[in-house]
Amino acid sequence: MQRYFVKPEQMSSHTVVIEGDDAAHLIRVIRMRKGDRIICSNGQGRDVLAEIDSHQEQAVFAKILEELPIRRELPVHVTIAQSLPKGDKMDWIIQKCTELGAGCIIPFSSARTIVQWNEQKIRKRLSRWQRIAKEAAEQAQRSFIPVITTPMNWNELIAKSREADLAMIAYEGEGTVPLSQVLPACPPGGKIFLAIGPEGGFELEEVQRSVTCGMKAVSLGRRILRTETASLYGLAAISYHFEQD
Repeated sequence: MQRYFVKPEQMSSHTVVIEGDDAAHLIRVIRMRKGDRIICSNGQGRDVLAEIDSHQEQAVFAKILEELPIRRELPVHVTIAQSLPKGDKMDWIIQKCTELGAGCIIPFSSARTIVQWNEQKIRKRLSRWQRIAKEAAEQAQRSFIPVITTPMNWNELIAKSREADLAMIAYEGEGTVPLSQVLPACPPGGKIFLAIGPEGGFELEEVQRSVTCGMKAVSLGRRILRTETASLYGLAAISYHFEQD
């Protein structure tokens, strides 16, 4: 069944209004008509089954049939901090992290980050990433769209990590502990933060500083992973640990 995210103000107690590109998709692409049913989410945890009642050029009006108790979100809130990779890899990372349940994705620059963008390109990419996250959340039938922040520098990232109950930095060098061994430190319903380095990895000084600031240096298995694989490994391990029912 088709699923669409709407703004909270577009969903009342009895009706849903779908606007813009999603409305055009419903009307012109998949050609839904009065009486067809869809699932709508307000992006804040409310999911409903709705029946199309009418439509205009840029809006579809539907009546709510029932509330849906959907449980597809991770039982913990996971923030993936991803050092900006080369090319279009970030598009793929955001899509897959969304499918795997990330609650927030933070692009950032570290010492070995190659990518350098101006403000105009950042705005363009951010808009693209938010669209990718929305579409991936709809495909995965999630109740929330992950937040994609503007790119941060290293100091901003360290400050952000302090908001988590469990903050980690993935590192392939010595002095780390397996990810699976530190996950029990996060309480049920808590916040997890995982920082992933660029193609060349983190510098030792970055890891040492992050540990001094309260983060735990963790390993993601015995093999060296590509940067676009590491975040997915981390999310899959977190999902396995916390979703045992």
